[in-house]
Amino acid sequence: RKRAQITNSIRRYLDEQDFIEIETPVLQAEPGGADARPFVTYHNTLDMQLYLRIATELHLKRLIVGGFERVFEMGRIFRNEGISTRHNPEFTSIELYQAYADYHDMMDITEALIVNAAEEALGTTQITYQGDAIDLSTPWKRITMHDAVQEKTGVNFAEFADIETAKAAAKEAGLHGIDDCSTIGHILNAAFEQTVEPTLIQPTCVTDYPVEISPLAKPHRDKSGLVERFELFIVGRETANSFSELTDPVDQRQRLEAQAEKKAAGDRSPKFG
Repeated sequence: RKRAQITNSIRRYLDEQDFIEIETPVLQAEPGGADARPFVTYHNTLDMQLYLRIATELHLKRLIVGGFERVFEMGRIFRNEGISTRHNPEFTSIELYQAYADYHDMMDITEALIVNAAEEALGTTQITYQGDAIDLSTPWKRITMHDAVQEKTGVNFAEFADIETAKAAAKEAGLHGIDDCSTIGHILNAAFEQTVEPTLIQPTCVTDYPVEISPLAKPHRDKSGLVERFELFIVGRETANSFSELTDPVDQRQRLEAQAEKKAAGDRSPKFG
């Protein structure tokens, strides 16, 4: 019952903001919009292999290009990646896209969606999850990934110009798995996941990610090597992910080609999409 109230509140809020709800194809010739293994199926009449979608992103973006300036979809996503307490083969996600907006606008919308849902379904923004008291009232904390990592490790990875020096500093700070990182951006992300992410109990928007782990995000307008991206964390888990959309087709192609080359070369750095 609470779930129904939450989804209804999301739809009502977005409708009030002039978003159009869309249904995009579940069966796709090429699954895209994320980095995940798809489920494979077969269309007998068309005699072709198809995939269950791993994201709704690419079809929704086509609608933005086609002139629909605010769209969203709430629907099932399928990822053939096993099962754990944080992963399910099929789950419901919501993706929304707004023309002419950036990641600051998306942070504002994310806050509003969740606060509105809590107030409508629970009548309060004060909740308890597995013993932790969570305060959903706004404004939520916003902090850059570099600053968050520096607070926990004492290391400012923005100061390093070469990867070996960065690796040495990371190891001295007690981080592990650093030898598998191929760039300073990957080291920064590893430091964040190991030292910061589990501690983000209250709603926190972590901003300004390395370009290496954000192939679809627009370069940061002020900070070289970073992109305009944020992820929302609550109770130590990623709850939302968004960014200012990369609209430079040349830059986009170069990033995806570089990612493919690293994968072909056996690069073991984490891949994100």
